[in-house]
This record gives sequence, C-alpha cells and structure tokens, in this order.
Amino acid sequence: MKNENTKTRYSDSELKEFQLLIEDKIRMAREELGELTAALSSSNSNGDDAAIAGKTLEDGSATYEKEQNTQLAARQKKFIEQLEAALIRIHNKTYGICRETGRIIPAERLRAVPHTTLSMEAKLKQAS
Repeated sequence: MKNENTKTRYSDSELKEFQLLIEDKIRMAREELGELTAALSSSNSNGDDAAIAGKTLEDGSATYEKEQNTQLAARQKKFIEQLEAALIRIHNKTYGICRETGRIIPAERLRAVPHTTLSMEAKLKQAS
C-alpha cells in the first residue's frame, strides 16, 4: 500500500470499509432521529393537556425541551444528509479527497468524521 501522502485516492477495499462505517452511522442516526421525533410527538399531546389545565411554570420548561428536541432533530437530519452525500462520494470514488487542497484526507480523520470534505490543514485555514 502506498503512503497516504503519495496516494491520489483510496482503494476500492478502503472505500468499502468507509462505506460500511458510514452506513452504520446512518442507521444509528436514523434511530436517534426516530426517538427525537417520537419525543416531539409525545410532547405535543402533553401540551394539549397543559393548555386545558392552565399555564404553569412547567409550560416554559416543556416549551424549552421541545425547542431543544426540534434543534437536535434538525441537526440529526443534516448529519444524515452529510453522511448520505459521503456515500455518493464513495460511489463516485472521490471520497476522502480534500475539496480545498485536492490531497487525500488521512484515514484516521475520516474514521472520526466520516462526512468531512476537508483535511485538518484546510479546516484550520478556514477557521483562521
């Protein structure tokens, strides 16, 4: 196997490894999204009962929790979309190539952040 500094792309077997990792992350993310959606649905039915009983301090807490769950669900949907885009890049054999530098992103980074499109070098330049 070539050194990652001289590679121009990941091999088909390496891409398959990343594909399995990403598919597993998508499955877990969808499960979590389902739980968040269920929590939002149940909080909606509880909110009706609270409206009948009158406003209390708990209403504010319930509203805050619902907003938090809504934000988490939106973030989870975006994460799933990013992972699905990574699967497309695997299919196109462009996965793991930094969109800024054009060099291969180290496998360790891809295992930690499988939907990334930037190497650490490019990410740090972007932050500064």
